[in-house]
Amino acid sequence: MSKKVCILGSTGSIGCNTLEVIENLNENNYPVQIVALTTNTRIDLLALQIAKHSPESVVITDKSAYENFFINYSFPGLEILSGEEGLIEIAGRNNYELLITALVGFSGLKPTIVAINSGKDIALANKETLVVAGNLINGLIRKKNIKLIPIDSEHSAILQCLTGEKKDSVRKIILTASGGPFRNKTLNELKNISIEEALSHPNWNMGNKITIDSSTMMNKGLEVIEAKWLFETEIEKIKILIHPQSVIHSMVEFNDGSIKAQMGIPDMKIPIQYAVTYPDRVYSDLSNMDFQKFNTLTFEEPDFNKFKCLKIAFDVLKTGGTYPVVMNAANEIAVKLFLEGKISYLSIPEIIETQLNNHVSLNENDIDNIISIDTNTRKNVLDNYT
Repeated sequence: MSKKVCILGSTGSIGCNTLEVIENLNENNYPVQIVALTTNTRIDLLALQIAKHSPESVVITDKSAYENFFINYSFPGLEILSGEEGLIEIAGRNNYELLITALVGFSGLKPTIVAINSGKDIALANKETLVVAGNLINGLIRKKNIKLIPIDSEHSAILQCLTGEKKDSVRKIILTASGGPFRNKTLNELKNISIEEALSHPNWNMGNKITIDSSTMMNKGLEVIEAKWLFETEIEKIKILIHPQSVIHSMVEFNDGSIKAQMGIPDMKIPIQYAVTYPDRVYSDLSNMDFQKFNTLTFEEPDFNKFKCLKIAFDVLKTGGTYPVVMNAANEIAVKLFLEGKISYLSIPEIIETQLNNHVSLNENDIDNIISIDTNTRKNVLDNYT
């Protein structure tokens, strides 16, 4: 009997990798049926995915792209929904078992909550969902008794290292980071960074927003907050270690001094497959590691003065409340403004800090508060820089 999945964000980097993983699983007698796919604007790629994978439903969230889809394509019998309402509609249905959420940013929150409330297991690539509403999400997961399986390579690594271990035996969770394209640059050299330079990641091929977050190390900061909620651990137990080769995806140190590390080539298909088949491991020939090519592994401490976004994330996690909502919203808009050429690279952490300094925390378990703070923060940043 096949596992039925719904993929939010199927035309992004994670979504495309997920479809390749599912193809390989089906070829290796692990049947997975794709029930629904979604995109924001990439309707041409979505059309190719529909033709290949025959979903029952699709969602196109951008209004103009939705209208253009009907002009350019015809798929008889296919249900085509639109907007955030469409995402929420398919997430809450009972015709699938696993929600794979690969949406970028805050947009993943509502459909993930709806899917949890309808009893679906979640394979999570949308780290922002836990960043802005970790306590709320964890409460819902316990109430509904569903599984939340991380797709991020770092958190997948930690999950694998913790399998079979007792929670109170953990001394430290060690998240590794490549250091991005600017690991060897000075703070002064970051003043005139171009968009093209910031989009040139040395190890990973990702979407624009995540690539910029990796260059500022905000992505690692988001992962720190995500780790706190995923593994319900204290911030003092979470450590960042720069590992330029991106072969060790993360580690766990235990009370007896032992350390478990999960290794693999820098390929997102590995943690995606683990999330789709969890807790099983299924044969794959998509990714194989040649130790002759990775015979040197190095490690460094992160520079919190140069990568201010990383320090901001740790500070926000310590403060708690709704400050992570502000940080995430301000960062999303600041990254957008940088990619549009409207602000400088080093303005990104400055904008985030300004919004945090003007915030007064509210109840973090109130979804209306979270949505309102997110909306207002985005407006505040846009009002000041456009």
